[in-house]
Amino acid sequence: MKKILIFGGTGQVGTHLIRMLTKNNYKVSVVTRNIHQKGHKIKIMGNAGFIDLIEVKIFDEEKIRNLFKDADICINLIGILFEKRGGNSFKNIHSVFPSLLAKLCKEYKLSKFIHLSALGIDKAIDSNYAKSKLEGEKKILEYFPLTTILRPSIIYSSSDNFTCNFMTLLNRLPIFPLYYSGQTKFMPIHCSDLTDIIFSIISRNIDTKIIECVGPETMTFKEILQKLLSLIDKKRILLPFPLLMANISAKLFELFPKPLLTQDQLRLLKYDNIISGKYKTNFDIGLPSKKYFENEVKKYCFMWRENGQFSTEKYNIKDSN
Repeated sequence: MKKILIFGGTGQVGTHLIRMLTKNNYKVSVVTRNIHQKGHKIKIMGNAGFIDLIEVKIFDEEKIRNLFKDADICINLIGILFEKRGGNSFKNIHSVFPSLLAKLCKEYKLSKFIHLSALGIDKAIDSNYAKSKLEGEKKILEYFPLTTILRPSIIYSSSDNFTCNFMTLLNRLPIFPLYYSGQTKFMPIHCSDLTDIIFSIISRNIDTKIIECVGPETMTFKEILQKLLSLIDKKRILLPFPLLMANISAKLFELFPKPLLTQDQLRLLKYDNIISGKYKTNFDIGLPSKKYFENEVKKYCFMWRENGQFSTEKYNIKDSN
């Protein structure tokens, strides 16, 4: 039985992945900063004995070092979308911490390190988020060449911070801003397709250095919003937003604990979030994404429809299989 050490296991990808790993008889150790807040969610993901929950601060090197003594594979899913004042920075989370994990993987001779990065970061040269991700990748591969770096496009599911947030906003706002006229392209990948990729990398011992992970469709930001509006049965005005106004609004949003948009995220939206052609994709290694955006979101969009689960359009789960 391989023993897998996971950092960031309480997030969207982590919870899906833990369920899949334990179902296939892998023993998982999940590191969390707050076991009382997150532990109950993780404990139900597998049978007794297959999940160990460990409460550790991610920069407590002495305690983290002990976790590597009994591990075969390390997976890092930790990432942040914005920096908090007085909190962790992009550099600490996306570069310094992954570098520490890579060094420990080498020191304790683990067979594999899987690191979750992001698609399109090598193009977004004016984004601090992208630069920190790219710096982290370079250091990881330098310290531990037996690393597989995954670069996914937007990840979505019923527990995401993407479709759920946008459907909430579209449900409440009569007018919705389109940054860069909504022409930025994405290739959204369903969370279960991404966890299938991670599981296959482990079970088939795939050793590709960098894999771009994308869904089967390419859509602009405007097309995504239009699909979401159709699914929740709402009509809203999608209004192109001047860049000056967008920057001012981003500055205001940054004052909130969880900003809807930051200036750094606005810079990221200039760049298409699609395959680069420089690296292998999940399709190239025989792991094509199977789930289509509209079909999957349709399964949980009723929560934002006028009458919720009793909305007039009934969705038959059997039709999606």
